[in-house]
Amino acid sequence: MSSGGLSRRGFVGALAGTGAAVTLPACDKAPAPAADTTPPETTASAPREAAKPSGPRPLYLGTYTSVDGGGKGIGLATYDTASGRITGEETIEDVGDPSYLALHPNGRTLYAVNEREDGAVTAVRLSDRAILGSRSTGGGAPCHLSVHPSGRWLLSANYASGSVAVHPIDASGALGERTDLVTHNSPAPGPGQEGPHAHQFVTSPDGGHVLAVDLGTDTVYTYRLDTRAGTLTEVSQAHTRAGAGPRHLTFHPGGRYAYLANEVDDTVSVCGYDRASGRLTIGEPQSTGTGEGTSYPAQIVVTPNGAYAYLANRGHNSLARYAVEADGARLRLLGTVPVSGDFPRQIALAPDGTLLFAANQRSSTVSVFHVDAASGELRLAGDPFASPVAVCALPL
Repeated sequence: MSSGGLSRRGFVGALAGTGAAVTLPACDKAPAPAADTTPPETTASAPREAAKPSGPRPLYLGTYTSVDGGGKGIGLATYDTASGRITGEETIEDVGDPSYLALHPNGRTLYAVNEREDGAVTAVRLSDRAILGSRSTGGGAPCHLSVHPSGRWLLSANYASGSVAVHPIDASGALGERTDLVTHNSPAPGPGQEGPHAHQFVTSPDGGHVLAVDLGTDTVYTYRLDTRAGTLTEVSQAHTRAGAGPRHLTFHPGGRYAYLANEVDDTVSVCGYDRASGRLTIGEPQSTGTGEGTSYPAQIVVTPNGAYAYLANRGHNSLARYAVEADGARLRLLGTVPVSGDFPRQIALAPDGTLLFAANQRSSTVSVFHVDAASGELRLAGDPFASPVAVCALPL
């Protein structure tokens, strides 16, 4: 397969009629296990839940603009914090293939990847929706980005070329020229992979390190970011079992543990994180609740109080629900719920944790669920919202 952005989109579309033998981001359905409704153990160190906002809130939507039925840019809708109902949709145009979105810590600027063969990242000022410009990521098919907590650096992952990039952010929110680009040349690609495939680039909760998840090399790389120069120094590597295909890492609010979704072998792992060294220790793989076969888990999120975690299973079209126990050191599968859509590519919690949004790529919809704070149960909040080739939902 080619390494450009189109290969990722084409591959996803082709999965509809294929089996599980694949080599790149990867569907197979199986009955979900019976739910375990036993309450989780308490998490003593978990922070309090965020205060619930009132009134309609913005919801930004990522899409592909270069595929049939895709969007014309970044979608903008609103959602009701009480009912979860999404209404309206406008478009911030002139942003090509904005498949993943991130917000600046000050809330004034939105950033999008441009998931194309010649990858780029784009900044949008939210007050007037002005495009502040785009910068090359130095690689192909960037599929993830995040903003460093300082607000001064944008981190992005180039899937096709297996590299991670750093861009400076100025006082206006605009991006400067890239300050670093690191390609994952070691270790060698895992089984069935032709090269590295960086899938995520995020900062640890303490802000001391940045971590890159690479599906192609079965590795999570930890770097130290020089916050003056914007350069990266590798400090450690954590390896999954061969062929796991790690895709997405989410930290527990306590900061000592993280959860890793492994796309290719259909598992999730609890990871220990050492703040001083930045070293990640990957635990044993666990079930995603989808039974036999593989379901290409996509993204895992944790509630603000640290009590529950949810995993999007694309092939199974479900959300797995886990109780988080032992102060974050353990995940216990409680069961799965149908996502009410096709191929949940990405999920996100509202800032207060009371709503969960699932962007369903193939059905071009966004499903919204109420999250029960006590039990972690999910309840569908009405009919899914239609949005062209929905691959990212960012509720503010």
